[in-house]
Amino acid sequence: MKQKLTETPICIAEVREQLTAIKDKEGELNYRAGRAFEYLEQFSKLSLKDAKALMKAITELNVPRLKEQHIVKLADVLPTTAKDVKTVLQGYAVTVTNENLDKIAAAISEYAKK
Repeated sequence: MKQKLTETPICIAEVREQLTAIKDKEGELNYRAGRAFEYLEQFSKLSLKDAKALMKAITELNVPRLKEQHIVKLADVLPTTAKDVKTVLQGYAVTVTNENLDKIAAAISEYAKK
């Protein structure tokens, strides 16, 4: 059995870019990768550049207890209101103040409009 060395969350924009590179290199994707690529094409709303910029902007807010996995999920879902941000984060054991929820929603709103 192989041992997992590290685990790093990546946004769906990055997965889409990686699958695009594989598709360009090999000509086509296997069934499972092809289905994942179709999903990503449909639901990925930001380019890789914008997704990374958004994640950096959220990180720079210095919200206590907000980890990389939470930031990636927020960049994938793009909740634009504080209530939506709270809903996304309810799936994790993290609490964020209303002030920070507003800051996160404002940062996401800038990128969601693009």
